[in-house]
Amino acid sequence: MENSILIKTVDLTKVYPMGGQSITALDSVSLTFRKGEFAGLVGPSGSGKTTLLNILGSLDAPTKGSAEVLGEKVETLSHKKAAALRNRHIGFIFQTFNLLPVYTAYENVEFPLLLLGLPPAARKKAVMDALDWVHLADRAKSRPNQLSGGQCQRVAIARAVVKKPSLILADEPTANLDAENSHHILHTMEDINRELRSTFIFATHDEKVIGHLRRKIVLVDGKVAKDEVIKAA
Repeated sequence: MENSILIKTVDLTKVYPMGGQSITALDSVSLTFRKGEFAGLVGPSGSGKTTLLNILGSLDAPTKGSAEVLGEKVETLSHKKAAALRNRHIGFIFQTFNLLPVYTAYENVEFPLLLLGLPPAARKKAVMDALDWVHLADRAKSRPNQLSGGQCQRVAIARAVVKKPSLILADEPTANLDAENSHHILHTMEDINRELRSTFIFATHDEKVIGHLRRKIVLVDGKVAKDEVIKAA
């Protein structure tokens, strides 16, 4: 269903111990995300954006409250089940490309499929489809040091979407790119969002990214200060 709920958080709270004190990174955050959204968590450094993204990606667990992601309650998952959720259903894009330097673009994009145990023919089609989505099929044999920064980020996007995940989480994905490359990357992600109907959630304070969002959630000191639809789907 187009409007089915993929994520629901209820009173989500994350507290970190620090030097004998405690820091509240998230404070009773309740949000819902639906299939096909192109949404952003917006706010200054320290507002809780990355913490929330990490919990939604099952990389971290809340101190209190609940985060249900694709039918799984993150706070109850074992490490093995959390890894399975990520491997099958969630793609990650970071500000650093995190590409393996000794491998080609093709091999970097193929890596998530090896974890899923797909047969070679299925892997090859999926990898080439993903590279085609980001307009880099002709650079499949290139290594990261033979690609520009913008091309490396497009390979990272291809790696995130190659398994056609239901959810794609992007943490400051344009932070290391100039304006032209940033807009190209964002248009690519919009195209993939429309084609795959994957839900995209960004953590960002980059105005270039914010200009492409269809929903903006402003976090201040770990709380939701504003949640608004800014573009129709």
